[in-house]
This record gives sequence, C-alpha cells and structure tokens, in this order.
Amino acid sequence: EMDGRGLRPALLEAARSKPFLGICIGLQMLFERSEEGDTPGLGVFPGQVKRFPPAAMRDAEGGKLKVPHMGWNEVMQAEPHALWRGISDASRYYFVHSYYVEAGKPELVAGYSIYAFSFTCAVAQDNIFAVQFHPEKSQTAGLALLANFVTWKP
Repeated sequence: EMDGRGLRPALLEAARSKPFLGICIGLQMLFERSEEGDTPGLGVFPGQVKRFPPAAMRDAEGGKLKVPHMGWNEVMQAEPHALWRGISDASRYYFVHSYYVEAGKPELVAGYSIYAFSFTCAVAQDNIFAVQFHPEKSQTAGLALLANFVTWKP
C-alpha cells in the first residue's frame, strides 16, 4: 500500500530529517521486512516483523493467549529517552496487534512488554521514536508520551 500510493520517498525523507513518531504499523514499517506476505519495509532499521506464533501464545499458567493481542500491558523502559520523561517505568499502554518487531540491533530497543514472551514495543535512534502500542488510546501515560514528542528537539 505504501508503495502503491507513492509514499516511500516521503516517509524515508521524514525519517531522515524530522522528529519522527511511528505508532503501531508506523513502528513495523521502519524495519526491513514483514512475515505478512514477505512485505518489504522501509529498511530504516535492521530487523523484521514477525507474527506472534500461535503455539507459543500461553500465559504463565499455561492458558491460551489470543492473537491479535488486544488490551493493556506494562511497558518496561529499556533505555532513558526524552519521550519517556515524567512517565513511570512499567506504565500501562493499549495494544492491538498480531505482529511484533525483532530488532536487528539491540541498542535500538527503548521499551519492551510481555505477551507470552518479551517483545520489543519501542525503538529509538536519533530523530526516530516508534512504538507498537497506541499512545492516543493509553490515557495518562500515552498522552504524556505524545506531549513529550511535541516538545522533543532531537
């Protein structure tokens, strides 16, 4: 869809030159490829987007977890960042997704969550910050993250 609409050059330019906040698929598109139809991403970051494996989707008691993952989860801040300013570690955010990113460089990971297993849910580098969750639906913590983005000067 991104290529069909001719958006790739504009997105790459924005990712190179402006404060960039990716949300949900906006995080996923920054990586090299997705398992969903072997779709190429923008390739801004090394790594891939993978589907939650149905066989592995069990909670701590062995109960089956649903995919898509829909609901509130804690996000652990892996690295300090201006967009985390004033937000408590392990704050809860709202997720709706069936895929997660597997970053090719550990230093990209700015936050992670747990849904059957630990997965990357926030990445940061230079002028880019991207999250799997929906800050716009995540009440106080999400609104704080968005407010931090508005004032961010990378």
